[in-house]
Amino acid sequence: MRVFALSDLHIDYDLNKQWIAQLSTDDYRDDVLILAGDVSDSLLLLEWCLKTLASRFKKVLYVPGNHDLWVIRDGPDRQSLDKFQQICTLVENCGASMQAFHRGSLSIIPLLGWYDYSFGQPSTEIFATWADYHACRWPEHFSAHDITAHFVQLNEPLFSNLNQTVISFSHFLPRIDLMPAYIPLEKRTLYPILGTHLLEKQVRQLASTIHVYGHSHVNRSVKIEGISYINNAFGYPRETHIAAKQLLCIYET
Repeated sequence: MRVFALSDLHIDYDLNKQWIAQLSTDDYRDDVLILAGDVSDSLLLLEWCLKTLASRFKKVLYVPGNHDLWVIRDGPDRQSLDKFQQICTLVENCGASMQAFHRGSLSIIPLLGWYDYSFGQPSTEIFATWADYHACRWPEHFSAHDITAHFVQLNEPLFSNLNQTVISFSHFLPRIDLMPAYIPLEKRTLYPILGTHLLEKQVRQLASTIHVYGHSHVNRSVKIEGISYINNAFGYPRETHIAAKQLLCIYET
């Protein structure tokens, strides 16, 4: 059994959707796919993607990204927490899973999250331009800290009965030093909305061997303090310089 990692498919773009449709129907029958968020804000497209991948892999493990929780196209009364609950049901109905996966000596643990500005305070420009601030809708009293705490708390029941080797995955970054040094200063204004230190605490609590993340669209594999952190984002069609646009095998039993 092989474990593959992928994130940020953004299949609203036809080119990305075609790549999924053209994946082999035979090569991955005994394998697991970690899908670390940002498939589409369309439930119909998300359903198509998960069903397509579930028909190709032995198991598809998924967490939603920020784009998946957008409700801007779903009507003025739609709430992102309600959509999250709908996604949870949809995922299971598609043959995929948002639950812990245990097989032999391996456990794969999905970690929900958001961003809480523990990587820095967003600029006025980010508050004005970052799509999540108008495309998601949260309860009126919810701050970014509340959103993050809500999702991170949902991870805690998955931390028991772990096998010897643990792979964890999240859409959001657990630590900001996963961003490479070559990122231009003008792009670093996005750092505050990339993730949360709370995820890193959970990754360390799990004693993960590997942690897969997405969101940044910057493919990278780096080992920090004994844990291998891997981002294999597919990204937007134009992002050929930072995204490999292929499956990446991260583990094999």
